[in-house]
Amino acid sequence: MTAFDDAFPEPAFRRAGETALAAATSDRPRAVESLGRGNRKRTALVRFEERDPVVVQVCPEPRWLATESVLLGEISERTDVPVPRVLAAGATDGVAFLVTAYVPGEDLHERFVDLSRRRQRAVAGAFGASLGALHAAFSFDGYGELAVEDGALRARETDWYDWFVAYGRRVVERLPAEFDGLRDRLEAVLVEGATDRSPTARLFPWDLRPGNALVADGDLAAVLDWEAPLAAAPALSVAKASYLVADWYVDDPGPLREAFVAGYERVRPYPTVRSAHRVAAIADSAVDSRGTVTNPGYPERERDAAVAFHRSALADCL
Repeated sequence: MTAFDDAFPEPAFRRAGETALAAATSDRPRAVESLGRGNRKRTALVRFEERDPVVVQVCPEPRWLATESVLLGEISERTDVPVPRVLAAGATDGVAFLVTAYVPGEDLHERFVDLSRRRQRAVAGAFGASLGALHAAFSFDGYGELAVEDGALRARETDWYDWFVAYGRRVVERLPAEFDGLRDRLEAVLVEGATDRSPTARLFPWDLRPGNALVADGDLAAVLDWEAPLAAAPALSVAKASYLVADWYVDDPGPLREAFVAGYERVRPYPTVRSAHRVAAIADSAVDSRGTVTNPGYPERERDAAVAFHRSALADCL
């Protein structure tokens, strides 16, 4: 038995976890706890007797964690956005690993609804300011998925309109049957509304949301899960993040949207968001990477209520 037997039952993942820990520290672990974050990777919290805990992630797709490790380092260097510090990264036997410092805090997804309205607005503003800082710090020559090439993050798609319409159609097409009555009109909005022919590509952290963040004493303590980042027009990023931050948890999202925008504008001008951006952002948020309808709120809505929530938001874009 090894420390990772329960957290990483797959032998290849277990070996990667052991290699990752050896690369980060020579200390012997006291306990390993599975955190279960993410659909595409496994994550464990490792505790020690005499040093701070670390978080070990393993993933069968090496490029995802390679990109995440480089991005985390550059975010730390270029911005004040709170992210975990990278301690080790690499791959073994085709399985990637990433070790980061542990950031104490509570899951913001579970805590958000319990915060006072003032603290909720402050957190929404912090998300807006964080995204503004990321947009100010990162620009790219192309669009789409970022990958590490010669030590730098690059995107290969060169035509914004083609990439955006393909992205939008893909996320609209994966919506379940309950959205069939909207599908053709949503695609028309995407095709007709993507009028910016070559916007400056900025970092698109497509999963920037309370469910991937920690809060401590009511403040944003860390933003987690930076896998598979994209480069896109900033309007698409703000459309998606504002939906996940402002609309997701409260019945009246107006004040949170205002706080999100105000936070962003403390850093840089807020981009013009068109219906096409909102359609793509909401459709992408409505279904997860496994094709399952996402459940807004906490406690989370049941499936029928979640479908109605997303359908109403999309209908408002038409």
